[in-house]
Amino acid sequence: MTANALRSTPLADAHRALGARMVDFAGWEMPLHYGSQVEEHRAVRSAAGVFDVSHMLALDVEGGGAQAFLRRLLANDIARLKTPGQALYSCLLNEAGGILDDLISYWRGKSRFRLVLNAGTAEKDCAWILSQREDASVRISPRRDLAILAVQGPRAREKTWEALPRTRAATQTIGYFHSAEVDGMLIARTGYTGEDGFEILLPAEAAAGAWNSLLKAGVAPAGLGARDTLRLEGGMNLYGQDMDETVTPYECGLAWTVALGEPREFIGRQAVEAKAPTRERRGLVLIDKGVMRSHQQVRCAAGAGEITSGGFSPTLNRSIALARLPRAAGAEEAEVEVRGNWLRARVVEPPFVRHGKVLVNI
Repeated sequence: MTANALRSTPLADAHRALGARMVDFAGWEMPLHYGSQVEEHRAVRSAAGVFDVSHMLALDVEGGGAQAFLRRLLANDIARLKTPGQALYSCLLNEAGGILDDLISYWRGKSRFRLVLNAGTAEKDCAWILSQREDASVRISPRRDLAILAVQGPRAREKTWEALPRTRAATQTIGYFHSAEVDGMLIARTGYTGEDGFEILLPAEAAAGAWNSLLKAGVAPAGLGARDTLRLEGGMNLYGQDMDETVTPYECGLAWTVALGEPREFIGRQAVEAKAPTRERRGLVLIDKGVMRSHQQVRCAAGAGEITSGGFSPTLNRSIALARLPRAAGAEEAEVEVRGNWLRARVVEPPFVRHGKVLVNI
C-alpha cells in the first residue's frame, strides 16, 4: 500500500456493487451513502439498517494484570463490570484531563477485555496504551482480523436473528450494554444511532456472508452520512468535533463517564478534579430557516460559544446542533451566525431523538 492509498474494509467490493458513493474517512475508503442519506436515516429510525464500521479497531487487553491496567487507563471504572459480557463506555484521558478517545470496553470473562477504538485515533490510541503498560503480564493485541457490523433500528434485533439464526438463543435476553459470543462473533447490544440494535464483531472472512444475509432479511444498507445524522439526533459526540485532547468530559456532556467515587488513581484524574469547567455542552434547535454547521459562532445572554456539530435533522425536519456554551447559559434562546446572518435557535438539552421519539421542544 502506498503512502497515499486508502485502506479498505472486507466489504469494500460489496459497497461498490450496491452503488455506494465512496469517500475518504480517516484514511479509509468508506460508503457515504447508497443513493439517499435521508432514506437510510429513516430506515434506521423506522425499521433496521446495517453499517459497515470495520474501520474501527478492536483491541484485546488480556492477562492477569488487565483489569488493574484498565482501571488506571480509563476514566470510567472497569471494575463496575460484574458479569461477563457487560460493556462500559469510557473516555481515555491524557494527563491534562483532555480526551484522547471515547470507547467501549467489553468484559469477556476472567482477565479478558476487548476495547473498540475510533478509526481516526486507533493508531495513536494503540501507541498511548502501549506506552502506559508497566505490567508484562498484560497482553495488548490489535485485531485487524475482525470486521464490525452495526445493525440498528427498532426491528434490528429480530432482523439479525432472521439473518443469523444461530445468534438468537444467546442474545435474545441480553440487556443494553451487554454482549454474548456465538460462533466466533461478539454480539453487543450497543450502538451509535439512538436506536436499539446490535454491534457485531466477527472474523473478516465472515463479514460478506453476514452482510448479504442481513440485506436478504430486509435490512437497509446505510452509510456514514446517515450514521452522522442519527448520532447527532441521538446527542452522541463525534471525536474530533465535539471532543478532543483539549476538551474534558465535563465540557462535552460526559461527566457521567468519570468515576470519582472510589479512591482509584487514573490518568487525568488530578486534572479533571482540579479544573472547574467554564463551558458545557448544550443542544440547539434552529428556529429560523438555515442549517447550522460546526465552528459557527453562538451568542446568548451568558456569553459566546461555538457549534461543535450541526446539520439537518430528518426526524425534526429542521437544523439541530451540539454547541459548547458558557456554563451559566440556561434554557433560553441563542443566536447562531450562519453565512453572515444571526439566526435564532432554541437552547435544549440533548438528546433530540431516542428510540424514534422526539425529546425536545421544536
